[in-house]
Amino acid sequence: METGNLTIDAQAAFARQRRRGRLERLARWVRRSRDAGRLPCLDEAMALRVNRRALGLQEVALASIQGTTEPAKANAFDRVFRPSSASRGRWERLWIAGRRGAPLPPISLVRLGDRHFVDDGHHRVSVARALGMAAIDAEVVELALGTSRFHAR
Repeated sequence: METGNLTIDAQAAFARQRRRGRLERLARWVRRSRDAGRLPCLDEAMALRVNRRALGLQEVALASIQGTTEPAKANAFDRVFRPSSASRGRWERLWIAGRRGAPLPPISLVRLGDRHFVDDGHHRVSVARALGMAAIDAEVVELALGTSRFHAR
């Protein structure tokens, strides 16, 4: 339920995301699930051994964004990019901007196969998902193992 006051609505949306995260953690605990629910992190050592190719600005489906390249962000977001409580201020500001229709800068992604990992823009991905968006603009770099047509950086 929205009030029409963007600040209050942003606070409610953030609280809703945090509540859903807590409920999911509780459900995993009840099921005794071994899945930690953490955001998957691209193995940095593996990423350094692959060839890279810049693909430029693209519209990327949010469903294909499945992890991060930053280990610290793996702890700050859950596997569906729900934020930690430390992200409240930034998250709410981005949510308000998104609701106002303000253009946000493209995020940076690394593509490995058909999956994408966030290099920069974790909060923007979180907010886009919360707003029900299907896709987001991103600068994409593709990783490939042992393919000579790619140029290593």
